[in-house]
Amino acid sequence: MKRINFILSLITFTILSGWSFSQTTNGEKEISTFTFTPEMIKNLHGKAGEESATISWTLDYDAYQELKKRDAKVIITYNTKIGEKRAKKGIKGGEWKFTEPIPIDQTSYKFKDLKGNEKYVFKIGIAQDGKIEDVKNDKDKMVWSDKIKLKTKRGWGVAKFLILIGSLGFFIYGMKTMSEGLQQAAGSKLRQMLGAITSNRIKGVLTGFGITSIVQSSSVTTVMTVSFVNAGLMTLRQSAGVMMGANIGTTITAWLVLLLGFKVSISSYAYIIIALATPLLFIQRGKARAWASAIFGFCILFIGLDVLKHSVPSLDENSDIVKFFIDFKDVWYGPVMFVFLGALVTIVIQSSSAAMALTLAMVSVGTIPFEVACAMVLGENIGTTITAEIASTIANVHAKRSARIHSLFNIIGVTWMLLIFPFFLKFIGWLIGGPDFDPTNPEMANSGIALFHTMFNTANVLLLIWFVPQLVALAEKTVKSKGEADEEFKLDFIDGPLGTTAELCILEAKKEVAKFGKITSKMNGFIKTYINTSERKIKTKMLQKIEKYEEITDRVEVEIADYLAKTARLEMSDEAAKQMQGMLNITTDLERIGDIFFQIGKVLEKKDNEKMFFTPEQRNNLNRMLNEIDVAFEIMNKNLNSEYGAINLQSAIDQERKINYLRDELRKEHLENLKSDDYNISAALAYSNIFASLEKVGDHVINVSEAVAGENIH
Repeated sequence: MKRINFILSLITFTILSGWSFSQTTNGEKEISTFTFTPEMIKNLHGKAGEESATISWTLDYDAYQELKKRDAKVIITYNTKIGEKRAKKGIKGGEWKFTEPIPIDQTSYKFKDLKGNEKYVFKIGIAQDGKIEDVKNDKDKMVWSDKIKLKTKRGWGVAKFLILIGSLGFFIYGMKTMSEGLQQAAGSKLRQMLGAITSNRIKGVLTGFGITSIVQSSSVTTVMTVSFVNAGLMTLRQSAGVMMGANIGTTITAWLVLLLGFKVSISSYAYIIIALATPLLFIQRGKARAWASAIFGFCILFIGLDVLKHSVPSLDENSDIVKFFIDFKDVWYGPVMFVFLGALVTIVIQSSSAAMALTLAMVSVGTIPFEVACAMVLGENIGTTITAEIASTIANVHAKRSARIHSLFNIIGVTWMLLIFPFFLKFIGWLIGGPDFDPTNPEMANSGIALFHTMFNTANVLLLIWFVPQLVALAEKTVKSKGEADEEFKLDFIDGPLGTTAELCILEAKKEVAKFGKITSKMNGFIKTYINTSERKIKTKMLQKIEKYEEITDRVEVEIADYLAKTARLEMSDEAAKQMQGMLNITTDLERIGDIFFQIGKVLEKKDNEKMFFTPEQRNNLNRMLNEIDVAFEIMNKNLNSEYGAINLQSAIDQERKINYLRDELRKEHLENLKSDDYNISAALAYSNIFASLEKVGDHVINVSEAVAGENIH
C-alpha cells in the first residue's frame, strides 16, 4: 500500500511540474514531453525607431533547455493596430505577418521597413509540438506571448524635413526673442559700452566680445556698430575692433548649445522656467517685461534645439551620405568642399548660430564626421558675412564698408586655417582627450567642435588685430563712394535698420538733416552759375541740376519724416520729442527752399526762351542777393551741425535782416525804374520775381536756425 501511494505521489508531482518520465534500458531517465505556457516568455520589451522596431525577450531557463535540446526556434508575428482589428473581423488586408524562425539563442530582433508613425502589435511564439514553420498558423499547437504594443517613429521624408525646418525656425525665433529682450533690458548699458570706445583696438575687441556674449547675436552688435559709425560716434577703424570681438563672442553660442542643450538638456526644465518667469509679463514698471522676453526666448531656443536633435536623420555607416563624407574628409580638397557646404547652409537658414546647432546635432547622431563638421564651422563663419554683404547692397557706403571688413576678416582667417587644418585638428583632439581622443565619440567630437570654433576665432583676432588699418584701407578701396551728391543722392545715416532707442535714432536723423541742409544750399550756387554765364550748354546743365535737386528735396523730406514717425513709436524723453518736432519743421522748410529755387529756375528758363535779358545792374543786384543768401546758408549749416537748443541765433537774425534790407532796396529801385520808358517790363518782372523769391529763401533759412534753437516749434 505504501509503495502504491509513493508511485501515485510521484506521478502527481511529475504532472504538476510539466514533466513525465520513461525508464530507459540502462536505467537513466530522459525527457519525453514538455508543456509550454505563455509565462515562460519573459521580459518582453519593444523599442520604436524610424520606420523600425526592436523586440527583445528572454525564456524561462527550463523552457530554454528543452527548446535547445529539440533544436527548436521561436517566431514573431506582427500586425498594425488597424490590421489586428481587420483580422478579428475577417476582413481582407488584416493578415498577420511572420518573421523567419529565430535561433533559440537570440533574444532580440530588429524589424526594418515598417510604416512610420504607425501603431504595431507584436507576439513571440513557441511551437508546442512539431516544426514551427509548419504549425505557426495552428493556434492549438502554438504558445504565444502577451502583446507588445508600440508606435514607430516617422521616417525621414517630407514631413520629417518640415519638422527639421520648423525646429530650426523655433531655435532662431528663440535666439531672436532672447536677444531683443536682453537689448531692451540692458540696451543703455550696451550703448554706453560702445560709446566709451576710444581708438584703442583692444578695447574695441573686448567691447564687441562682451556685447555679443550678452545678446548672443553678432548681427545685433554689427548693426549697433554701423549705427554708431553712421551717427559719427565711431570711426570705421574703431568699428573693426568691435566686429572682431563680436566674432569671438558668437562662439559662446556653441558652448551654450553643447553644455545646456546636449549635456544638461535645458528643454526638460524649459516650461518650469517659463512658468516662473510668467509673472514678469504683468509687471508694468521697470524692465520686467524685457527680462521676461529674454527668458522666454532662452527657453524657446532650447525647446527648438531638443526637437532639432531628434529631427536630424540618424544614418549608419553604410548610408550613401555618410560614405560621401568619409570618402572626402581626408582628400586635400575635401575641407574646401565642406567649407562651401557650411557657408551654403548658413546662407540658406540666415543664422550662423542655427547652422552651428544643426552641425552639432548631425555630429551627435553620426551623420557627419568630426573633421567635416569643423570644416563646415569655417564655412559658417564665411556664410554669416555673405549674409551681411547681401543685406548691405541696399544700404549706405558705411554699412557696405563695415560688412566688407567683416568679410575680409573671416575670409582671410579661413584661408590661413585651411593651410594648417589637419595639424590644428590634431591639436584640438589632444586638448580634448589627449591620446585617447576619439572623433567618433559624439560627446568628444562636439566638445572638439566648440573648442575649434573658439580657438579659431580667437587666433584670427590675435593675428589680424595688428592689420586693422590695412583692412580698413582695403574696404575703402573695394567699396567706393558713388561720388558727388549732385550725381547720385542717397540717405547716408538712416538708410539702415532702425536704431534700438529713440535717442540713437534722433542722433542719426540729425546727421541726415544736416546733410540735407548742405544739399539744399547748393541750389543757390546753381542759380548763380546760370545768371552769370552766357553758354547755353552750362545753362541747360544748371537747370537739370536744379530739377534733380528739387526731386531730391521732396524725397528726402518724405524719407526723414517716415523715419521720425517710426521713431515716435519708441519711448523717448520730452527733450527728444521736442528735437524730433524741430527736425520735422526743418525738413519742411528745406523742401520749400527747393521748391522756390525750382520756380526761380523756371523763371530764368522762360526769360531766355523769350529772348529777354537782364541789365548789368540787375545782374549785379541779383548776385548781391545770392551772396547774402550764401552767407545765410553757411550760418544755417553751422547751426545744423551744432547741439540742438544750444546755439546763438544772433548771427542768423542779423543776416536775415540784411537780406530783408537788400530786398527792400531792390524793390524800391525797381519801382523807380518802372517809370522809365526804356525799362524792359518783361525782364523787369522776371528780375523782381527772382529777388523776391530769394528773400523768401532767406525766411525759410532763418526758420531752420530757429528750429535748431528750439524757438520755432509749432
